[in-house]
Amino acid sequence: MENVIYEYQEINEENYKLILHIRNTSALHKYFKEDWGRLKARQYCGVLNHDAKDYYILPKISNHQETNLNIFIYMLRYVYDIKLDNEDFASSKNEEHHNFLEVFIQLFAKKLFKELQAGIYKEYMTEQDNLTTLRGKYLINENLKYNFTNAKIYCEYDEFSMDNTLNQFFLYATKTLLPFAKDKNLLKLCELVLDEVAYRYFDVKNLNVHFHRLNNRYKDSFEFAILLLSKSIPLFEKDKKSFAFLFDMNVLFEKFIARAIKETFDDVVIPSTYKEFGKLYLKPDIIVKSKSLIIDCKYKIKEDAKIASSEDRYQMYVYANNFKDIHKTMLLYPKHHNQNEDLKRDLTLGNNDKKMELLMKSIDLDFYGKYEEFLEEIKNRLGKLNE
Repeated sequence: MENVIYEYQEINEENYKLILHIRNTSALHKYFKEDWGRLKARQYCGVLNHDAKDYYILPKISNHQETNLNIFIYMLRYVYDIKLDNEDFASSKNEEHHNFLEVFIQLFAKKLFKELQAGIYKEYMTEQDNLTTLRGKYLINENLKYNFTNAKIYCEYDEFSMDNTLNQFFLYATKTLLPFAKDKNLLKLCELVLDEVAYRYFDVKNLNVHFHRLNNRYKDSFEFAILLLSKSIPLFEKDKKSFAFLFDMNVLFEKFIARAIKETFDDVVIPSTYKEFGKLYLKPDIIVKSKSLIIDCKYKIKEDAKIASSEDRYQMYVYANNFKDIHKTMLLYPKHHNQNEDLKRDLTLGNNDKKMELLMKSIDLDFYGKYEEFLEEIKNRLGKLNE
């Protein structure tokens, strides 16, 4: 595979066009950093397209390039419940034909089109219109305003319509994803089916769509569209179109470990909101009640010789002394590809009755094999962390 950049790695000067593009594109500045005139990737991984080339930005988990790509895609599949078959997975690794954004877009379009073929979702929408015959409710004030000399009737009525919020969102998603797709056929078919739906803009961070028995079969397509839209970054440079599809590895690692631990141990809580302790507001990543353990995931390179930062130690100490029945805490790091052994270090924080145990451990994500085998092995490794 060509055009690979690793997280935290300096971009080779041979890619000077890409370097100039990043420097000149403000939307990309949060994903890269300038260090003494050298441009380096941050902790964001995915694909960046520029000048008709796909550049893969990958986590450095293994010494093997293909394994790093496999594991990154495995983590995405697991965290976001992306159902890839063998053919799709092979395509997602072949940048000559598809990058994995292209594969994900095709999966979304295929699933949405299948649901649309099964029946377009309709719901009763309240409409107001000037009609030649009475329909629904007669609106007195509107008739006095609009029909004083007009032989029409202003009415309010319910219409069983496909022009509803859910379909409007799918039309918006379809039109937004079209520029990113190399194969546009399925997206255009979806657009054609939704031709009677009004186009409108949606802010994917502030959506309020209610799912129920009648439209629940569209929920997977809806959530997949939000993922694609929230991570896809359109970039325009003069007449050239490019894009980025990037994930923060801090967030991906935390969500991946949280789900795997929940499926490994009993009585696991993944807090979604902060809990108040006086004027303290705390939200650990993972609480394993069955092990009296709080785990916080830190996507950092951590060497065995170095202890956790004072900020991380204070954070874990505060957790242990405020959450009930917690006897120890753990900072969990990914094992770096250059480390020969897993990180294993125990610290004691505080004194007397306020004393608590802090474990510093790493999880090795390196694995060569199929998706299901990878998940089984990672859960097995996580199950041994507390030993």
